[in-house]
Amino acid sequence: MYKAFYGLNDNPFSIAPNPHYMFLSDRHREALAHLTYGLGETGGFVLLTGEVGTGKTTVSRCLLQQIPDNTDTAFILNPSLTELELLATLCDELAIKYGDNPTLKQLTDLISMYLLNNHKNGRNTVLIIDEAQHLRSEVLEQLRLLTNLETNTKKLLQVILIGQPELQQLLKRQDLRQLAQRITARYHLLPLNKDEIALYVLHRLQVAGRHEPLFTRKAITALHKHSGGIPRLTNLLCERALMAGYGQAKVPIDHKMVNQAAVEVLGDIDVPGDKRWPFIAATALVLAFGLSFYLFNRSAIENNMSTNAAIADVQAQSSLVNQTPASIPSQINQAAQTQSQQVQATTPVANAQQQIMHQAMLQSSSIDNAFAGLFGLWNKQPIIGLSACQAAQQQDLACYQQQGNWHSIMRLNYPAVAYLQDAQANVFYGVIVERQAEQILLQLGEQQFWVNKDWFDRHFSGTFEILWQPDNVLPREIGQSSSLAQVQWLENSLALVNKRRARLLTQFDSELEQQLMTFQRQHGLKSDGIAGNQTLVQLNLYLSQQGPRLSASEVHS
Repeated sequence: MYKAFYGLNDNPFSIAPNPHYMFLSDRHREALAHLTYGLGETGGFVLLTGEVGTGKTTVSRCLLQQIPDNTDTAFILNPSLTELELLATLCDELAIKYGDNPTLKQLTDLISMYLLNNHKNGRNTVLIIDEAQHLRSEVLEQLRLLTNLETNTKKLLQVILIGQPELQQLLKRQDLRQLAQRITARYHLLPLNKDEIALYVLHRLQVAGRHEPLFTRKAITALHKHSGGIPRLTNLLCERALMAGYGQAKVPIDHKMVNQAAVEVLGDIDVPGDKRWPFIAATALVLAFGLSFYLFNRSAIENNMSTNAAIADVQAQSSLVNQTPASIPSQINQAAQTQSQQVQATTPVANAQQQIMHQAMLQSSSIDNAFAGLFGLWNKQPIIGLSACQAAQQQDLACYQQQGNWHSIMRLNYPAVAYLQDAQANVFYGVIVERQAEQILLQLGEQQFWVNKDWFDRHFSGTFEILWQPDNVLPREIGQSSSLAQVQWLENSLALVNKRRARLLTQFDSELEQQLMTFQRQHGLKSDGIAGNQTLVQLNLYLSQQGPRLSASEVHS
């Protein structure tokens, strides 16, 4: 329903265990390594546990795509079976034929013959059991007996047990101690942390065809809070939040949408602020009184301070020219009087400027109008009926949305649509047009204002979007196995960004990998030492010579 609206070609947050969406966090990489160990080593049992929804089944399905060609695999998804039913299911999975109403011994003999023939032919046999916490103790004992078949160097059947934490408790039983002693590798899959949730969401969006972030930083924090780092719950929350954003025609997805999604998906959610109302009310009364007192005396205080500052400034000037002719003090007195008069007029002028800006902020609630200003800086036009990014693609430009701060925007050096908030948390949009030192020229509607970094930091929500023109078609990724030409291009690009001399490479060496990982960390990217799509886009943003810049002196050449 919402795929076209968000620029997706698939549903990125389906809870089906699709290996194409496999996100290999550090924990998942270790889990997959443990399962692979179960395929290649001589041990009998490998154990993978984790809470519901942490990605155990997805890891196991990814494993199935990586098994060697000389391995026969049986995958049992419903382990609520008797010993006889388990052996019959194993025969079915391995295509072992058996007669009607077989006995336990007959099935065991058939499986043993199959394992011996496989070993003779240089083939391995692996049994993977999902939801293994449901296995009965007598069934686990039957599995142990199957692994008794061995040569001098290896077990002929390798078993991978995948289940919830209850499986660990089950295997601690006294009557299963022999099986527990045959477990050669154990791994418990933990939930994702907040940084991994951000990468997880971005990864799934990229696989589904969107290469710009869609969730704000606060939304990611809310996702992690409500999901507890569980990927399946994260998928459910993201799916519901995308539906809400589509219904409101709103991008990006913010924390309020995620909080509402959590209420709908998870039911009632405790609001931690309920017990603080007496404190909040008392604080509000104190602040209200203080504000009233401040406003009542503000004019007099400001005039006093301004006049004193003016006199002090004049006195400072006098001290610097104490060797000037005697006629200068009278000039200083005249200057002090003039400056004092000017100071008295400052407050109304400042108030008028604040009112003008406040009015411009109220009139800048349309992101389409902001993008129209951004298109104008590229000498392009928005296209009626198309989103900003779709209109950009029609005119050989690309959209890029990112979460960051003042330094993120200044480092990229592109004009940007900034997502802003006023003191009441009302959203408005501005176009960053130009930069001079610690000030930027901000366009709000048809008006432009110079604002400083402090003002921007107080109003910036953390999300911005730019337009850029790719110079060439990007490779899918650059890593250890890439061509030497691509590796040298990566070295040259990083050298240019870091303003250092490029090295002549003969391979993707460790120094290049460290340079790449440093660049990735600086830009909030997954620091894996592989230049994937996001990393390559970020590099090309620096290297592109096309289009306007915030500061001409910062353009790489």
